[in-house]
Amino acid sequence: MRIFLTFDVEIWCDGWNDLDNRFASCFERYVYGRSTKGDFALPKTLEILGRNGLSGVFFIEPLFAARFGIKYLATIVDMIRAGGHDLQLHLHPEWTDEIRPLLFPGATEKRQLLSYYTVEEQTILISLGRDLLGQAGCESICAFRAGSFAANHDTYRSLHGLGIAFDSSMHAVLPISGPDLRATFDICHPFELEEVQVFPMTIFEDGLRRPRPAQVGSCSFAEMREAIESAAVNGCEHFVILSHNFEMLKRGRSKPDPIVVDRFEQLCSFLGRQRDRYEVATFSSTPGLLRNPARRPLARTGFTPTFRRYAEQAVRRLY
Repeated sequence: MRIFLTFDVEIWCDGWNDLDNRFASCFERYVYGRSTKGDFALPKTLEILGRNGLSGVFFIEPLFAARFGIKYLATIVDMIRAGGHDLQLHLHPEWTDEIRPLLFPGATEKRQLLSYYTVEEQTILISLGRDLLGQAGCESICAFRAGSFAANHDTYRSLHGLGIAFDSSMHAVLPISGPDLRATFDICHPFELEEVQVFPMTIFEDGLRRPRPAQVGSCSFAEMREAIESAAVNGCEHFVILSHNFEMLKRGRSKPDPIVVDRFEQLCSFLGRQRDRYEVATFSSTPGLLRNPARRPLARTGFTPTFRRYAEQAVRRLY
C-alpha cells in the first residue's frame, strides 16, 4: 500500500485588513513557528521527516507571492526542496482580488472557493500558481490540490488542459468538495476524470462508526495506525494523510501543540519502521493508478483509539 504524507503549505494574515503591515509577522509564524522550544512549523516538520527517512508531498500555495513577492515563496521552496521532498501546487483563490493588475474581469470580489470560478478563470489561476512556483525554482508540477478541497468538474477540465496529471482535491466529509461529482464517482476512492488521476483524502470509520479524515491534527496516533492497518487488510492501494505547515502549533499562537507534535512523531516513527509493509510515496515518483481500481471497504478503527482522541482533545482545550 502506498501512503502519501501530504502537507498543505499556506500563509494567512488572520483576516484581509492591513495586509501589508501584518504579512511579515504572519509569514514568520506560519513558515517558522518560532518559540522558546524551537521552530515548530516547517522546520520541525522537515526535521521529523528527515530523521525517519520519509518523503512528503508539499502542496504549496503561491498566490500570496503575486502580492508580496517571489522571495517569500522561494524561501519556502528552498526549505522543502533541501529535504528532497515532492513540491506540488495548492491554490487558495481568496488571494485573487488582492493581486494587481487584475487577472480577469470580475476579480475584484473575494470568492473563497475555486469552484466559484468558471473553467476559464480556474485555468488562469492554476496557470499563474504554477508559474509563480516556477519563478521560485519549482518547475516540475504534476499534482494539484484545491484550497479547502473545493474542486469541481471544471477544475479537472482546467488541470487536463494544463497537463497536470494528478490531483488530491476530493474530501468526502466536506460537502464543498466535488458536489457535482458525487452522483457519478465514489470520491472516497481513487478515480480518473478528464485524464487526471484523482487520489482523494483518505476517510475511515472511527470507533463510533463516524467518517473521519486521516488528518494528523484530527486523529489520535492510535486511530491513524489502526486505519492504515485496516486499509491494508482491505486491499487498499493508496492512503492519503493530511497535515499543514502550522499544524503542530497551537491555534493562533507560535507555541507548539505537544499532543499534535507527539502524534506526528509517532506516525513518522511507525512508517519509518514499517518500510517492508508500506511505501511512503510521492506524486513525482508514482506511475499512476489502475485504470479501474477496485472499491474497497472503508478502513475502521476501534473504540479505544477514538476515545483516546476525545481525551487528547479535552486536554488540548484545557491547556
